Amino acid sequence: MAASTSQHALSSIKLPSTGSFGLEKRTCNVHYVPVGRRCLGARNLGLVCASNSQSSVVESIQLPSSPKSGATPKKSSESALILIRHGESLWNEKNLFTGCVDVPLTPKGVDEAIEAGKRICNIPVDIIYTSSLIRAQMTAMLAMMQHRRKKVPIVVHNESEQAHKWSEIYSEETKKHSIPVITAWQLNERMYGELQGLNKQETADRFGKEQVHEWRRSYDIPPPKGESLEMCAERAVAYFKEQIVPQLVAGKHVMIAAHGNSLRSIIMHLDELTSQEVISLELSTGIPMLYIFKEGKFIRRGSPAGPSEAGVYAYTKNLAQYRQKLDNMIQ
Repeated sequence: MAASTSQHALSSIKLPSTGSFGLEKRTCNVHYVPVGRRCLGARNLGLVCASNSQSSVVESIQLPSSPKSGATPKKSSESALILIRHGESLWNEKNLFTGCVDVPLTPKGVDEAIEAGKRICNIPVDIIYTSSLIRAQMTAMLAMMQHRRKKVPIVVHNESEQAHKWSEIYSEETKKHSIPVITAWQLNERMYGELQGLNKQETADRFGKEQVHEWRRSYDIPPPKGESLEMCAERAVAYFKEQIVPQLVAGKHVMIAAHGNSLRSIIMHLDELTSQEVISLELSTGIPMLYIFKEGKFIRRGSPAGPSEAGVYAYTKNLAQYRQKLDNMIQ
């Protein structure tokens, strides 16, 4: 019943036009196939080193023409995709099941978001996607405030015609110095149902460690009245393919600030992980992951180094040139 409800919800996904920033909804048919060998070792991506061993190929992508200009967006030779799990939340600190309950960051979580921003401060970002939950939005905003380009992240409000009209930006110059932030419930954390708000240790004592472990770490078994990882992946990956991939194909650099399970779902898709591999995948809070989208391939580059460490920016010529451009602007 829950799975069919999730599939029905996916069939009606629509992203309103974000006119304040001149963004259009784009869709395309995307097919991913694995390239190269797959690493089967440790899956804590907060600690993964740079690697060329995993990528995905996008085949036969056709972007629709813009309804306003009639022009097809120009493809860039390379786009950056940054994935960040939100910093520690107040319920993370209290060891409570959080799921889709809207809980803010702790002071430690704020520090983690700021540190994440420092790690990506030399990587270009044109558009930010985040969930509808405040902990992910706080992480996105705090991280972007550390960027050397000093553009202002602005949440796009399209929940109603009035909200869109009232949040309209009328200065083209101001738009140039702003970055649109798109919020989407499809990127929310997995809904933990009747476990939400319960203490994890007390729940294990009540139901047994094996049962709670099955609810938390199995791929297709949901907790009572909640989502399985498989159900979370259905909505998160569908949104990624329909809304975010076309932005990358069009040459936009994208940052996604979301949650452990929605990001695991996207990484499972990008790295062609099996259902058994993804359940052992761990993402550290506040640690960004970098992918390069180039010539139809997603290439995972691991976690960017700190802002004073040049290693990550030498991976590609374009990133090195972007950092040099920022250096020249500040001098």
